[in-house]
Amino acid sequence: MKGIIKKSLTEEYLYLDFSHQTEGCIFPLHTSVALFLLSYCDCKIFKVCLVLTGENTDVSLLKNVLSQDGEVQIIPRQELPPIVQNCRLPAAVERPDNFCRAGLAVVLRHMIQKTYEADPSRKEILELLGFKKTCLKACAEVSQWTRLCELTIPLAIENFLSKPSGQRPPIPAEILQLEKKFGEPVRVHNDDKLRRQKLKQQKAARAGPSLAKDKPNGRVHGQETPDELDPWAESLELTVAFSKLRAQEEPATANREPARIRKAKASDLPPLEHVFAEGLYFTLTDIVLLPCIHHFLLIICKELTEKLVEFPLLATWYRRIQEVPRVRTAASQCGIHFFHLPELVATSNEQHPSFSEAPGVEEQNDPSFIGGPRPTMTKLMEKGIEVMFSPHPCPTWTLDWDSLPAAVSPKEGKMSSDRALRKQQQLNNLVYVVTSQAKPGDKIVDFCSGGGHVGIVLAHMLPLCQVTLIENKELSLIRAKKRSDELGLSNIWFIQANMEYFTGMFNIGVALHACGVATDMVIEHCIEARASFVSCPCCYGFIQNTSKFNFPKSEQFKKTLSYKEHMILCRFADQTAVQLPPQRRLIELLQ
Repeated sequence: MKGIIKKSLTEEYLYLDFSHQTEGCIFPLHTSVALFLLSYCDCKIFKVCLVLTGENTDVSLLKNVLSQDGEVQIIPRQELPPIVQNCRLPAAVERPDNFCRAGLAVVLRHMIQKTYEADPSRKEILELLGFKKTCLKACAEVSQWTRLCELTIPLAIENFLSKPSGQRPPIPAEILQLEKKFGEPVRVHNDDKLRRQKLKQQKAARAGPSLAKDKPNGRVHGQETPDELDPWAESLELTVAFSKLRAQEEPATANREPARIRKAKASDLPPLEHVFAEGLYFTLTDIVLLPCIHHFLLIICKELTEKLVEFPLLATWYRRIQEVPRVRTAASQCGIHFFHLPELVATSNEQHPSFSEAPGVEEQNDPSFIGGPRPTMTKLMEKGIEVMFSPHPCPTWTLDWDSLPAAVSPKEGKMSSDRALRKQQQLNNLVYVVTSQAKPGDKIVDFCSGGGHVGIVLAHMLPLCQVTLIENKELSLIRAKKRSDELGLSNIWFIQANMEYFTGMFNIGVALHACGVATDMVIEHCIEARASFVSCPCCYGFIQNTSKFNFPKSEQFKKTLSYKEHMILCRFADQTAVQLPPQRRLIELLQ
């Protein structure tokens, strides 16, 4: 029976920005998305606080679009807990206010996890996180898809909606990208099997209606349907997608396909088409997009009807998502009232930016490129760029690990003894520099903190400083908090967030082994905050152009190396090891 055993959960507060409300839409759209998920999950775990973004914000109409059973508080920004004041909203905080989750994707994923923990029978809620529970898990700084759904689409639509009628800007490029994305073939973990089933279905349909009869149409029994969805009604994709939503087994097939199906080449198999945003299954991404796309399409239908033909796939998605169980009810509770959209036929072949392209990457067919690290190193040396060494500032300094509490040691972070010893040696170097710079009252941030190896040592060694650990992997941060609790540290905060969501001021930034481009992000964050920084990078092979950075970065490297030559050096630097010849080890030092 559903919901009989429920876990006792820590009290949590959910803080959401509130700027204004127009025609049933709460702004910013991040807040509309969070409220919609709360309603869809029927989640009563969080105490919701709407945080006013301006002194003259009108809250009188909020009750018309908020029918949450739980009480919703409205507070000014100055009443936020101190840890939340250092973050961009939305944010979820566990009492006693030293563990915060910030950023839309992180907070929404947490809401889903907490709903499932409260009632483990609700597996359909956990399914929102997708295959391997990775939906919107990759941080927006490096994932174009997460960035599009979490940041750029909500912001672009907010800007579009903010303009008065008759002064609307052009259709946001992000919406055109999404329409194109919906037209791309779907890739799923059992891709080959499903495509062979689709080929079999197509052959049966071509053979005549008598062979294709009695096929399920994926319709949800008892669910209101705004209009017919042919030709999708008998598609394999729709059948598979809605079978999962009804918690039924996917359509059964014979153990062995006919020979003509088994022997078909992969290149001859029909592609799978989108049912929902990430493919065949309803996920958190659909939850994020629904409030945004609903309000966008509403304006298009009211003011720019002729533009609607540019979005046949979005329109199909909008109609189909209304058939998902509980979506209509959850939407109406949040002031989202669905409207009828006509069925459209895709006619445009216009090319929009591809998601597979890393922004700013130059063409890779440079005829002057020789290849390999040796020619690249020679090129650098010919320009006078060589490795410069400086002596260690205090080679004999070390922490007295034997006298420190056990929870301070990296051995408590679940790693092998050999790795823990290397980690201690690394910590000796970083802690020496930070402790020699820090003053009482300083705020120190351990970026990409992982299990807290750096931050916990610093919080223990510098009790008069406030130390904040920032990490986007939840389990690592939970492990760090457990170690901190064992030590009884009171000068430490834990923030699960991507770096973009941390807005606090600080004096010293630290990063030990921030992977690839994350080290550049840490340094940039410290420079913007006018803070000192101590950084030890790693994973050079993961360095690539992103929405924020283009490489090479230094002026000397820009004048000397192409992007491809720089990438060769980065990948080769990841292969350095003690057993390599000395000259090859030096390449890492140039990075």
